[in-house]
Amino acid sequence: MEAVSKSQLDAHVREIVQWHFDPEGGTPFWLDFATKLAWDPRTEIQTYEDLDRFGLFEDEWLRGGPVRRWVPKALADQPIYSFETGGSTGVPKSRVNINDFRVDYEMFSDTLPDEHFPKGADWLMVGPSGPRRLRLAVEHLAQHRGGISFCLDLDPRWVIKLIKSRQMDQVEAYKRHVVDQALTLLKAHDGIRCMFITPKLLEALTERISLKKAGIMGIFCGGTEMTPQFHRWVREEVLEDTFFAPTYGNTLMGLAVHKPFDIKDDYAIIYYPPKPRAVLEVVDPDDPTKLVGYGETGRVRLTTLTKEFFVPRFLERDEAEREPPCDAYPWDGVRNVRPFSKFQVSVTEGVY
Repeated sequence: MEAVSKSQLDAHVREIVQWHFDPEGGTPFWLDFATKLAWDPRTEIQTYEDLDRFGLFEDEWLRGGPVRRWVPKALADQPIYSFETGGSTGVPKSRVNINDFRVDYEMFSDTLPDEHFPKGADWLMVGPSGPRRLRLAVEHLAQHRGGISFCLDLDPRWVIKLIKSRQMDQVEAYKRHVVDQALTLLKAHDGIRCMFITPKLLEALTERISLKKAGIMGIFCGGTEMTPQFHRWVREEVLEDTFFAPTYGNTLMGLAVHKPFDIKDDYAIIYYPPKPRAVLEVVDPDDPTKLVGYGETGRVRLTTLTKEFFVPRFLERDEAEREPPCDAYPWDGVRNVRPFSKFQVSVTEGVY
């Protein structure tokens, strides 16, 4: 992938800031935010580093409505989607979307090898349904590649409630219910060759079928349980000839792709964001304006920079090691993303 130079990133930042803070066509939230500043973002934000002047983006700003305050006035006549985060940490955050999810997944499509994700093949979506971006995104990915996406019903919030009330027998029953739906679709539609699935559900599914015998040639897999141990297990015990594409994504960022597999990485999970549309950095938890050194652990900080959505300096609920650029993705990445260890309240993930 072509390198994004410092000057290109700075130019992209200026374009996005000009767009969202434009009095005529800008975003109501950011126009209101600007009235509380003693400086003008349109003239004073010139580089990516200048975004620090906004301070940290607050989680609570995205919880509740009105969501139209996030829609740029220049795009107000477009069909608007509102996607929600998982809801595993209280009231879910919302993100407006028009075409961002399509752009993100078309970019992801370019990274998939056609011999394992054949053009025209159908897909099975074994992931969350409801108000989440992922279902529509995978459906668009399948359509973009000439296929049809078959979806099932999965409510992660119900699973989280069951876990919190310690009804583990019901959690297992619900997992079986989801896997049963997947098996039914695989048996009914013999054109399915590609699949999205979360790590926990992949484990449950492969206890009951062989991916190779089911005709699955490529798996796109994402979720919080993606660990080096799981990665090794999948490659050594499960895949046979099936291609494995791990990803790190969420509603606010889009999709970060995995570094091409290299045994020298010892099955580490290494992701690179879709720069300049989104930037992932690993920062000092006690001073989130400072990057940690390569190989050092810190908290993941996200900056999203599209014309539909501007989020500067958002602290994710994840930690990771800072990863240096690689040949395929010549910018910083993150290694072995996992829940942030300093949170006082544990995060319940359920089927992810």
